[in-house]
Amino acid sequence: MKKTLVLVFHPSLNGQSHVNKALAEAAGELDNVTVRDEYALYPDGRIDVKAEQAAVEAADRVVFQFPLFWFSSPALLKEWEDEVLEHGWAYGAEGHAFEGKEFAVAVSTGSPESKYQPEGDNKFTIDQVLVPFEGTANHINATWVKPFVTFASFGITDEALAKAVEDYKAFLTK
Repeated sequence: MKKTLVLVFHPSLNGQSHVNKALAEAAGELDNVTVRDEYALYPDGRIDVKAEQAAVEAADRVVFQFPLFWFSSPALLKEWEDEVLEHGWAYGAEGHAFEGKEFAVAVSTGSPESKYQPEGDNKFTIDQVLVPFEGTANHINATWVKPFVTFASFGITDEALAKAVEDYKAFLTK
């Protein structure tokens, strides 16, 4: 069974988050899954690069879990990428940390899937919105895994959230 590292980037996981909190808690119940709440670990935004790199090195699969903010990620995720994905470690001639690893994102959106269509309000599919993460996977020589998406998180029903939780567990264990 693959060792999976779930890096959760939500600035208010135990406050405003309903979906990401439920998904993170479910992930934490699984064998061979390690969950790291990055905002709790680094409330000042100062990332322990060596600790993060060690966590990645111990995993076979790395998942960034976050709510979509303005067609992008929360600020700490961008900072994590800038700091942790160092030349010579994650990429470059000597950078092999992600080779042989799977890389995925688990993202939640406030809007329904219908908004993420060429004819929808957002004009782009969710796969198009997440192209920078796929590009990152390619650049660090990781294997890109199709994203796990929870649409319409604002006002999600208990039944839909329960299904998302079960689907997420299946996603993390395949």
